[in-house]
Amino acid sequence: MIDGKFSHNNTVPPTAEKVFDLFSLKGRTAIISGGGAGIGYAVAQSLAEAGANVAIWYQSNKSAPEKAKAIEAEYGVKCRAYQVNVTDAEAVEAAILEQTKDFNGRLDVFVANAGIPWTEGPVISGSLELYRKVMAINLDGVYFCARAAGRIWKRQQVEGTDMMGRKLENYSYGSFIATASMSGHIANIPLVQTAYNSSKAAVIHMCRSLGTEWCQYARANAVSPGYIDTEISTFASAETKSTWKHKIPMGREGAPHELKGIYLFLASDASSYVTGADLVIDGGYTCV
Repeated sequence: MIDGKFSHNNTVPPTAEKVFDLFSLKGRTAIISGGGAGIGYAVAQSLAEAGANVAIWYQSNKSAPEKAKAIEAEYGVKCRAYQVNVTDAEAVEAAILEQTKDFNGRLDVFVANAGIPWTEGPVISGSLELYRKVMAINLDGVYFCARAAGRIWKRQQVEGTDMMGRKLENYSYGSFIATASMSGHIANIPLVQTAYNSSKAAVIHMCRSLGTEWCQYARANAVSPGYIDTEISTFASAETKSTWKHKIPMGREGAPHELKGIYLFLASDASSYVTGADLVIDGGYTCV
């Protein structure tokens, strides 16, 4: 950008025009934080099914390595699980560089999905310890991942090569996808979760900002799910979940596999003209 104006032709359309070719991730590499369970695991399956080699990050989920093996066996791609602390910027950068090198020397997609809920009620009684943890994982972790991935995508675009100096094949631009939440748009009730809502609102705006900042070498978008039936919501009582369902036009929580298509869309060339967007997938909750 010069004098407040974007230069022309910062990107070009993909060469593929047929829809299934646009959705293909064959030979590409994706990293997914929080990929060992829930939404993250569904996303890992989706990208692998489309042909991507996938690195899954986890923090405490000890079943992640076995799940990576299952993906590898089912879809015939490379899939590995790595324990990475997303709140440690240096660890994040080292992990992305090492795994990019191990996965054919390239990075195509990063899904910043790691996150935790707020479970301590009102601001005035909740602990500062949990507040800092929510912000560190849900917001700082996304920023650290974007920072490290963006550096790789800028180099790949400028040089046109992978880390081994080979010409990049079947490569367009980097794609960064952050899992935000409909809670970044609304103050949903009966839960009281100001810290969580604030962290997700910030992630949405981060992706808008990155969409303009990275316009020459990567796209950045957010997905804002509504209530999805995963391990992260086990803290909510049956009564609370019943209240949720009364507020959802579709009358139910979503299933993780119902998000597969939207993440694949944003990861692939099918969304080549989409950046800075936030896609709300909530069964209609925020419509009313």
